[in-house]
Amino acid sequence: MPAAPVKFAYWVPNVSGGLVTSKIEQRTDGGYDYNRELAVLAENNGFEYALSQVRYLAGYGAEFQHESTSFSLALLLATERLKVIAAVHPGLWHPGVLAELGATADHLSNGRFAVNVVSGWFKGEFTALGEPWLEHDERYRRAEEFIRALRQIWTEDHTELAGDFYRLRDFSLKPKPLSTPERPHPEIFQGGNSTAARAMAGRVSDWYFSNGKDFDGVTEQIDDVRKSAAEAGRRAPKFGLNGFLIARDTEAEARDTLREIIAKADSEAVEGFGAAVKQAGRSAADGKGMWQDSTFEDLVQYNDGFRTGLIGTPEQIAVGVPPAEGWGSIVAYKKLGVDLFLLGFLHYHEEAEYFGRRVLPLVRELEARSADSESVSA
Repeated sequence: MPAAPVKFAYWVPNVSGGLVTSKIEQRTDGGYDYNRELAVLAENNGFEYALSQVRYLAGYGAEFQHESTSFSLALLLATERLKVIAAVHPGLWHPGVLAELGATADHLSNGRFAVNVVSGWFKGEFTALGEPWLEHDERYRRAEEFIRALRQIWTEDHTELAGDFYRLRDFSLKPKPLSTPERPHPEIFQGGNSTAARAMAGRVSDWYFSNGKDFDGVTEQIDDVRKSAAEAGRRAPKFGLNGFLIARDTEAEARDTLREIIAKADSEAVEGFGAAVKQAGRSAADGKGMWQDSTFEDLVQYNDGFRTGLIGTPEQIAVGVPPAEGWGSIVAYKKLGVDLFLLGFLHYHEEAEYFGRRVLPLVRELEARSADSESVSA
């Protein structure tokens, strides 16, 4: 059977400052009007998903932020096909409360709500709200328990849970979210690069999001997640990869844009963010947490999006022709096992439309040719 077409999501810019911590001009706005227009534009240019960011405190270039779940619902109601993923923190949410919110949002959107469970990297958000800051692997244990509770509430008549972090006693949710054989409940996404994150993804998640990675990094993570799923006796989650996409008519224009972003980086904000997140990464039991080996340049895009290397002409980004040394391509990553690209842009409206008009058709053309050749060989 031919491989499914690769899917595309975009980071919702629901916080101020855009997707790079730089003083370069960004024709991107964190407000609702801009984002409503962007959501409609995105679903008409090949994007199937959007991920709303979650931040509870100002800082690191993001002085203002709109809450993720409410913003996600607003975008769902403004669109017809787009699936919107709301990011939430276990420890700041109870799974029963989120389950009810998600079920309602799923009905209002005709089955397009999804959730991204964020174990937490910013200690200040928890301490400012009077919540305990758990050590790294304990945060992932709590997130796993959260996901298990959420799935049980959404799919079973009565939930009983006496966990280390959550208690549910004969809890019943009605109505439940919409359910189909392909999607029995709202999709559950999860991020993280650490060993604990990969193991948890294999055991409980529907999708695993990685920070930006090159080919070797992607291969290592996919292998680890699949191994964890096999050990748990379940199908491996699908794999999503973060990437900051800079598509221009010429390679020189694309590389110049990247150089300008980094040259105009807000150094104080980048260094402050780096200090916070590298502490979180190093606190993993084996030191393999997110951002632990990120450079200053990597952190200018705060999810290591430059590392994926989706920078160049439409042809280079889509299929790697002609090859740009040191950069990746969508089709090459797909062959490694990437099912979805989570993209950020400098100027969202213009660049999401450019992606749909110039990059996506090249990807779909190659996928169609590959499917035809597989059919002939079969």
